[in-house]
Amino acid sequence: MRAMRAEEAYRRLIEAASRSSHDEFDVHVIAAILSLGIVEARAVDRTISDGVGLERSVLIDLISGMFPGALAGFDGAVGGDALAIDDEEQSLRDILGMYRAGASRLEAPLIAMVARRCKSPHHLWQDLGLRNRGELSSLMRRYFPRLAEKNRQDMKWKKFLYRMVCGSEGFVLCTAPVCSECDDFKGCFGAEDGESRLAWARNAPNIAA
Repeated sequence: MRAMRAEEAYRRLIEAASRSSHDEFDVHVIAAILSLGIVEARAVDRTISDGVGLERSVLIDLISGMFPGALAGFDGAVGGDALAIDDEEQSLRDILGMYRAGASRLEAPLIAMVARRCKSPHHLWQDLGLRNRGELSSLMRRYFPRLAEKNRQDMKWKKFLYRMVCGSEGFVLCTAPVCSECDDFKGCFGAEDGESRLAWARNAPNIAA
């Protein structure tokens, strides 16, 4: 696969999606995540499967169903069936799975993709290729509504998910009695500013969830 910018990968996927019947917001979210996975596959010498947390067969089905005809341009970098999932990632999958809405076939691949992208170093919305944190909150409300309801204080999503994992496994993530008394309050609740990692998605017209 030749070198490709994330914006180009996103554009090709969106163009292919015009031949599918999927919801516009869902198409945008999946295309954004895949675009970063496609570019990272080349940049850090790994497969798209590794980047987005989906086994080859699941990834191929997802691309083929949502972006008809697009697979030919990326197939060489998709990867094999073996996918390593460590305990941390599995715990994130378990939490997301526990609170899934149970209303869409996209929930299973999204659980895997969000869990894998949680392990990247930026804000979660950035590592999903989204325009801003608001899009991530829309995603969570759509597919994990009960989890979104639990985040009523609007904690940063990556912090919140790891806090949920620690709570479910009996660990204490923070010793402060309440968040407002925590020395790292801004680390959990401060603004999640920054540039989108996907310039094409950032500059595209807004898509309402």
